[in-house]
Amino acid sequence: MDPEIQKMREVVLVYLDRSGGLQKFVHDCKNYNDSKQSYAVYRFIISINPSDIAELDATLGNYILHNPLQAAQIFQSVCFVAIKTLSLIEQLQTEAQISILLKPTHLPPLPSYVLSLSAYPFDYTSQRFYMSEGIVIAMGTVTKYTQGARFLCTEETCPFSEGFRCIRVHCPGATESATVRTDFVCSLCSSPLQEDMKFRVLGDKQIVEMTDAKILNALKGYSTDKSHFRIQAFTLFLRDELANKMTIGNHYRIIGIPACVQNGLQMTACIEVNSVQLYKPNGPSFVSENFKYLLSLTSSSCWRFTAVLANIFASQVVPPGTYNTLKLAILLSLVQTCEKENSDYLDLLIMTSDPLVTDRLLNYSLCLLPRGIRHPPSSDIFPSVSKDKHGTGSASIQACSAVLAKGGICYIGDLSSYKKDKLELLQSVLESRTTTVFIPGKKYGEEADQQVTVSVQTNFWSFVDVDSSSKKHIQKENFLIGQMDVSLIPANLVDGFGLLIYNEFPSCRLSSPVVHHTLKKAIHPEAMLYKVSQQFRTQDYEEFILFARNLHVELSSEAESLIQGYYLASRRVRRDSIHGSTLSASALKILISLAKAHAKLSLRQRVLEEDAVIAVLLLESSLTLKHGTSPLCVAPNPVFPFDLSDENSLQQRDIYLMQCHHQLLKFISAYSPGIHINTNEE
Repeated sequence: MDPEIQKMREVVLVYLDRSGGLQKFVHDCKNYNDSKQSYAVYRFIISINPSDIAELDATLGNYILHNPLQAAQIFQSVCFVAIKTLSLIEQLQTEAQISILLKPTHLPPLPSYVLSLSAYPFDYTSQRFYMSEGIVIAMGTVTKYTQGARFLCTEETCPFSEGFRCIRVHCPGATESATVRTDFVCSLCSSPLQEDMKFRVLGDKQIVEMTDAKILNALKGYSTDKSHFRIQAFTLFLRDELANKMTIGNHYRIIGIPACVQNGLQMTACIEVNSVQLYKPNGPSFVSENFKYLLSLTSSSCWRFTAVLANIFASQVVPPGTYNTLKLAILLSLVQTCEKENSDYLDLLIMTSDPLVTDRLLNYSLCLLPRGIRHPPSSDIFPSVSKDKHGTGSASIQACSAVLAKGGICYIGDLSSYKKDKLELLQSVLESRTTTVFIPGKKYGEEADQQVTVSVQTNFWSFVDVDSSSKKHIQKENFLIGQMDVSLIPANLVDGFGLLIYNEFPSCRLSSPVVHHTLKKAIHPEAMLYKVSQQFRTQDYEEFILFARNLHVELSSEAESLIQGYYLASRRVRRDSIHGSTLSASALKILISLAKAHAKLSLRQRVLEEDAVIAVLLLESSLTLKHGTSPLCVAPNPVFPFDLSDENSLQQRDIYLMQCHHQLLKFISAYSPGIHINTNEE
């Protein structure tokens, strides 16, 4: 025996003993032994820390990292000797029956161990461990594959005609035909081998498509990043305990062995996954100095910081001071994005007479998040099913705009351009935050039909051009005061969006700056037209939003009482004799989401009454557009009733909002007397 191999075997035994791996191995052997059943293959998973192995023996550490299949054979021989010496599995006969899967806890943080899914060439010949990361864009259903099989020689006099001498075990990247087929011959007498079917060992297999996270930049529709890169999806094989460990749309880091699988005349590069880890990039732990200074300047009021923030936001697209209500709603929706289930969502539906500027503003805002997706009209918003392209005939669930926008924004454009069935599906998703994919079993080789539920964790943005939509249908008559004609869109779908905003073209006095801005940008696209564009750059807003959305905020008792009081009072006053209350059941969630978002945007971790006031005014304005005015009777633009040009105008706005707060308290006491609200006479 090669002395180097013998030395590595000794190191393997020492490592297993020190790391606790030997104790786990003995426990796994006990489970096999207690079953009293003979298997063709006994499978063991051994966790390997490359750093610890390299400290014990650098040669073995290098061998595991660069020749994992050969290194597994060394572990196999050590494990076989241990089983026989300690009599751990009585049924085991030969070393070939042991299958060892080495799972490194990590790889060295060096470029040579990173496999980029967007780089060329793609190294699939070395058959060693690589680390890679990307986003899951397609997932197949779980099917079976052969882990191992026992073959017997058809020549009765041959020693290989009995026992467990001819064992075929799956290797990384190998197809099913490499493990089991009918043309194997005996290595001793060259007679045909025949599989003993009762000893075949099956495992779970799932095929997943993953692509580089850079694809998100290509799906934003607009980006300041002008770099060019190559995007290609690659196939991952998840086997046994890793099946169903991935979720479509999530970002993962994987360790695996690249391989090349032949499917007919085509060769497919793939990765046999060894370990999976959910990747969560850390958000910035700071905001820019200019934002800190602005926060200190406006600290005298809980309303001023967000007012100035909205006033100067997106100065690259629209002049400061225009579209303030829409910009505030956009900022609130941006900070209310999260990948956690059952989180607070804030969807926006904008009724606009200026779709071009609205579209530019929404496109610009998308790029402030890592996952801002502009939905292309030619594709599906929600997951679809297609046949797996690797020849298995099984179903593959394809990702879509809504799933890829997980924890971000899905901008679906003009809502009036979608057909009835798409709008009904969107309404269902807005209500449940899930969508169901139906997989007909007969079509995809399964015995029974399947239904797979996919979580949709994103905020939706959309708009309706009121000028073009009014030409497509006959407008209703007998509108209530403040009500807007939204009959082109189903009422339940309108209610599904958290906020309905009317973004009319600025008045004649303000239209001139918008026109001048558009003309100047057309001539000099890269020019900074305003000083605030230099002081508060797009990158500063990106960092600010990522920081703000990660803040954990809690409702104060005062804010909670105000929100509940308004909700109950509104349910009483907004009702008709036929349908009862016109206030949707989701209105309370929307109020809480708005209040939390305003607290985050103010960089606070506690929701105050002032946040609740802004939430109520925004929602009441939205309800007025849908159903007409109520006894609360807010102004058409309640959050920004006049222009913000200097500190005096901010002071006037504070006085106005305090009056709104007092008016709200009177409304609650009149229509929801059971709610106790602490009123401040001052």
